[in-house]
Amino acid sequence: MTLVTEEMVLNMGPHHPSTHGVLRFTLRTDGEVIYGCQPDIGYLHRGLEKIAEQITYYQFMPFTDRIDYLAAMNCNLGYAIAVERLAGIEVPPRADYIRVLVAELNRIISHLISVGTFAMDAGAVTPFTHALRERERANDLFEELCGARLTYNYIRFGGVALDLPEGFLERLGGFLDYFEPRLRQFNRLISTNKIFKERLRGVGRISPDQALGYALVGPNLRASGIDWDLRRDEPYSVYADLEFEVPVGTPELGEPGDCHHRYWVRIREMQQSVRLLRQCIERMPGGPHRNKVTRKLKLPPGEHYVRTEAPRGELGFYLISRGEDRPYRLRIRTGSFSAMSIIAALSPGLMVADLVVLIASLDVIAPEVDR
Repeated sequence: MTLVTEEMVLNMGPHHPSTHGVLRFTLRTDGEVIYGCQPDIGYLHRGLEKIAEQITYYQFMPFTDRIDYLAAMNCNLGYAIAVERLAGIEVPPRADYIRVLVAELNRIISHLISVGTFAMDAGAVTPFTHALRERERANDLFEELCGARLTYNYIRFGGVALDLPEGFLERLGGFLDYFEPRLRQFNRLISTNKIFKERLRGVGRISPDQALGYALVGPNLRASGIDWDLRRDEPYSVYADLEFEVPVGTPELGEPGDCHHRYWVRIREMQQSVRLLRQCIERMPGGPHRNKVTRKLKLPPGEHYVRTEAPRGELGFYLISRGEDRPYRLRIRTGSFSAMSIIAALSPGLMVADLVVLIASLDVIAPEVDR
């Protein structure tokens, strides 16, 4: 007797918990095996780039928080640098160090959500609660700094909105002393877990050529063995004065580029963020936290592209000015949009459960995809 099967079309999302936001994937499957996967984006499109053309440079800063709500400080920073370079605005040394400080603390916050949800998507619920616990402690620091816990609207042209509160650096140092042992504890709980490692190894492997061909950025690019980090290779702010390592995928953990490597790169990046934060605490200069910039800011005609290393990789702002108080055109390039493009190529032959961990390993966030 011949067993006859047929393909079935399944919709995963946009309200599926493993899609990490309002994303939809149309799957062609035969049983549990995927034959095709087509991402369907646009459910969270808000027209941010068009909004930028209608309002002033100052008014658009809070909108950058919504590009990636898990890394709002990094989004603030990239937009501020783009405007400052075109306008010729200088930033005081203290403000530059504060910017790096909040960007790296936000990187830890973002990666905690990434690795926590990653474990949950693979079937382990407890690590997510541990990651949330540490994230809330970091959010307490941000709340003290700017009054917000998610969309901060903290960075300003010429510096930052508020100086560090009295005793903030000591409390940040206390958090780092607390966090480093907890990160090692998290690794014992899930990162070095035999079942977890075997579940991820070899799944969704991306070769270096594929990573470059699909324009992957950030941890997804580095996990495939490509040693590239804008903080080191095209330094901005005060990164050139700080010492840190760039984690990349290595053969020690198996063939680079799989889900396991993408997970481990983010774990190691949190360790390096701690190292950067300690240097910021030690070297924090005195002086003003912001240079005065006129509220009626008009940029000279011209165009400029700035890219920074956000938690999900290269975050680029292409700004065109025609001498007005608002951009003529603003184009935003995000890491999640690039990551979405490779899912269709990696999906054929995977099991449905493997697609879930593939999406989690790419750390896709819906607001970055749609904008």
